[in-house]
Amino acid sequence: MTGILGHGDNVASQTFGAVLDASPDALLALNADGTVLAANAAASRLFGLQQHAFSGLDHRLLVAEESRDEVANLLHQLLTRPEEHPTPRDIMALRADGTEFPAEVAAAFLGSAEAPGIRPGDAAPSGPQLLLSARGTAHRKAADANLREALSLLTATLESTADGILVIGNDGRVAGFNDQFLTMWSLPPEVMEADSDEPAVRLVVGQVADPVGFTARLGELQEDPAAESHDVVELSDGRTFERYSRPQRVGEQIVGRVWSFRDVTPRRKAQEQAHQAMMDLAVQAEKLRTMAFQDPLTGLANRAVFNDALAEALQEPRLMTVDVLLLDLDDFKEVNDILGHQAGDDMLIEVARRLRGCVAAADVVARLGGDEFVVLLTACPDADAIAACIVRCLHVPVTIGGTVLRPSLSLGLASLGQDSVGPSELLRHADIAMYAAKAAGKNRFLRFHPDMMQALVQRTHMESGLRLAVPRGEITVDFQPIVSHRMGQVVQLEALARWDRGGERVPPSIFIPLAERTGLISEIGAEVMATGMVQLARWLSEDPSRSLAVNVSGVQLQEPDFAQTVLRLAEASGVAPYQLVLEVTESVFFDADCSLIQQLSMLRDAGSRVALDDFGTGYSSLGRLQDLPVDTVKIDRTFVSMVRTGNERLPILSSMINMAHSLGLTVTAEGIETVAQADYLAALECDSLQGYLFSLPEPGDRLGQALHHAEEALNALKGR
Repeated sequence: MTGILGHGDNVASQTFGAVLDASPDALLALNADGTVLAANAAASRLFGLQQHAFSGLDHRLLVAEESRDEVANLLHQLLTRPEEHPTPRDIMALRADGTEFPAEVAAAFLGSAEAPGIRPGDAAPSGPQLLLSARGTAHRKAADANLREALSLLTATLESTADGILVIGNDGRVAGFNDQFLTMWSLPPEVMEADSDEPAVRLVVGQVADPVGFTARLGELQEDPAAESHDVVELSDGRTFERYSRPQRVGEQIVGRVWSFRDVTPRRKAQEQAHQAMMDLAVQAEKLRTMAFQDPLTGLANRAVFNDALAEALQEPRLMTVDVLLLDLDDFKEVNDILGHQAGDDMLIEVARRLRGCVAAADVVARLGGDEFVVLLTACPDADAIAACIVRCLHVPVTIGGTVLRPSLSLGLASLGQDSVGPSELLRHADIAMYAAKAAGKNRFLRFHPDMMQALVQRTHMESGLRLAVPRGEITVDFQPIVSHRMGQVVQLEALARWDRGGERVPPSIFIPLAERTGLISEIGAEVMATGMVQLARWLSEDPSRSLAVNVSGVQLQEPDFAQTVLRLAEASGVAPYQLVLEVTESVFFDADCSLIQQLSMLRDAGSRVALDDFGTGYSSLGRLQDLPVDTVKIDRTFVSMVRTGNERLPILSSMINMAHSLGLTVTAEGIETVAQADYLAALECDSLQGYLFSLPEPGDRLGQALHHAEEALNALKGR
């Protein structure tokens, strides 16, 4: 390269040439016209030419065609604006074998820079000598490709993660974030382009449930850049984020802080649901445990606990006495039917409370189900006194739902005697005694006696006999006159069922409840109705104002075709429907089955009348009469019996009659046995009278005598 260095010391030139040959970059000395004057050893290696082959070579032959303008621009900038020190250019170069390779070229002056400039593509005039350096960049391209691939992988990772990522530099500016961060916090992208993180922080803080605590934590981390953090952030909209933070490091230097936010709302809700489920399971387990030993309504022991306690007591040799007291409430169904099941539950709870107060804490009080309770006494010196206490305490009035009720119960007492018996047998004895108490008049207790077994056998035998009573023709009908003192004649006959069994007459007070309990009342009732219509058809046809009254049970009214059956029997016997009076008790109107009302309404539409029997003995009131499908009320004999001399003042009787009349109802008084009672009720303008004063119930073949006796009694009243 001595020639291109100009005149000078030959040794210095050789030394400088050696220095150029030692350069790792390819160096080409060019004339101003672009002709290569000389090249160093690195150029030979880079372009694949012998060193001497470069001399006189046009430099453009070493540049790929698409990059020649780029090199020309570089040289042009050097020659025209040398003070700007043109930046290196990336080009594609050519090797001697014609292959292209990437390279970076730079240019500088070798001699004087004061020479006329050249334009790209022009032939360079003689002038200053230029130095063109080149270095291969294939390795750099590979590194760039690797870097781009790594950056692409990092970007894809950041954007695919479910976490929101935010990077803040030490200068307080946002250094990076992903789209998930914007989505989670509902931030517009432009807010992240601000000169500081304050706008973004302000929008974020406005969404958290505890902004004070949130900002306090930010302050703590600013004071300790090396600290790491992991906590939970509750948002005002109900979401929950886990917040992670750690310093961003380049080598050992902390250059910022990385924040990661993860939406854990579904996980938290799942955890809460799982926790709630566990709590519910614990509650259910406790309920099941309680149900296994406790009656859910009253809190008393249940049947299983009682059975276990009774079996254990009977196996304990030290216990000299074991007593079982079995009881149920009298007429409890009416409380449910009339006042509703809630009132019934309230009464059972009150009964349980009173029972618990009558016995020692060591004894077992259990509810077996429904309105049936049982008490187990062990080592009790006087079980009869406890039984009497229970009957007395439970009969005290109680107010339920604004209604004053007086609970009544039947109690059976059975004790372990000389003969050893098992738990079921002892409980059966108490059950037999309880039904004996009920049959004896209710609201009392009876101790079991072996004779009661015979009574049970008789009841069972009676039930089997009652099932055959209708087929055998044992059910007959008696008629009792009902008179009108105003008209002075018999206006109605009530048909009354009778059971003649083996030459003996079974009282209605015994077989009617048995028939209702066994469901036989429907068959017996239909037989009485059919017989009554047939036997009274002629008497009824003689005077349209006459009528036949028949008692109807709630069980019969539950039959869906009851009304059609009654009308069919009337048509078959020639009795007009308007001459039928169906007597029902108050309780049928409080049954949850509204079809009962529909049955009676259908019969009333056909002309039949409905009488409310035994009025005043149930739980209803006179004020409810206007809501009931009835035409007549029959005042129960218990109210009539209050009249003894006829001089009494009984507002209840006058109120009943006046209220019924004001509602357009007629009134019949039952149980008239004395002239004083008849005169008293006639003075109150009671429409009809019925009782032994006028006639006892008589069979159909003695109907004439019954009518005659009733007329004589009426005439006697008129003559007074």
